[in-house]
Amino acid sequence: MIAADEVRGKINEAVRSRVPCLFGVDYELCEGFFTDRPLEQRQYLFRAGEAANYRPQKPETAVWTSFPEPYGVYRRRFETVMAGLKRGNSFLANLTVRTPVSSNLTLEQLFRGSVSHYGLLIPGRMACFSPERFVRIADGRISSNPMKGTIDAAFPDAETVILNDYKETAEHYTIVDLIRNDLSRVADDVEVKRFRYVDRIDTGEGTILQVSSEIEGCLSPAYAERVGDALFELLPAGSICGAPKEATVRLIAEAERTPRGFYTGIFGYYDGRVLDTAVLIRYVEQTPGGLVFRSGGGITVNSVCRSEYREACEKVYFPILR
Repeated sequence: MIAADEVRGKINEAVRSRVPCLFGVDYELCEGFFTDRPLEQRQYLFRAGEAANYRPQKPETAVWTSFPEPYGVYRRRFETVMAGLKRGNSFLANLTVRTPVSSNLTLEQLFRGSVSHYGLLIPGRMACFSPERFVRIADGRISSNPMKGTIDAAFPDAETVILNDYKETAEHYTIVDLIRNDLSRVADDVEVKRFRYVDRIDTGEGTILQVSSEIEGCLSPAYAERVGDALFELLPAGSICGAPKEATVRLIAEAERTPRGFYTGIFGYYDGRVLDTAVLIRYVEQTPGGLVFRSGGGITVNSVCRSEYREACEKVYFPILR
């Protein structure tokens, strides 16, 4: 591991020289990693769309049991966030939880046996199977696809329900506005290309619907040779903190009271032409006490504590290869 700021400089140089690379940084921007031989090296296993440096392996059997924290514990953190929202410190805050899980599979077996658009394994430390892009940069354009709004696909008329839910709609408007403003710091002519479309995500135990939008702009000439600086200008990712960003990050720290580490940080793959990055969510970490899954959701003044607790628990899943 190296300092996050060193990662920034290495990204600048790699993209400027069109050298393929793989990198990641943590949520707190304290540490990260970088390698300029992404497909040949095996220190970090990853996938980003069709690109990967490992062979998937479906487990013969997969046992996965989660042990959610008591509702009362979650409620205390929720009330801290809600108090901040009512003070006007934030309009939207992403509150996360740590859920112990047990499995017959190792961290690496979980990773190799999982399916998702993005994935990262830091052996002995964490595995991630993320559905969410941070930003993509190609041909001078930068785009993002924030995800906000989740529902069990088995719920009657699930898509209609999630798209018409007042709280979820308000939350999605807020995050799209935040991401649009963020991108405007490094891009020109930023616009929402697609608004509130629905993705289906297989959790291994069923399907959930996730609402996303697509926002795009022209990367400013000032950042064309400093792509690492552009990425860091946008961190932390708006979808996993909230708005306004600076005050909301302080509110999250007050409520969660523990560093997130690589959870909700980002990783990225550059193939010499296209840079694609992902938010490190759907995340399992190795701790001295065993495996812990990290999950969360957006909180607004219209949030109901029990519903938010249930959503955070529903996101604790292992998306097994079929």
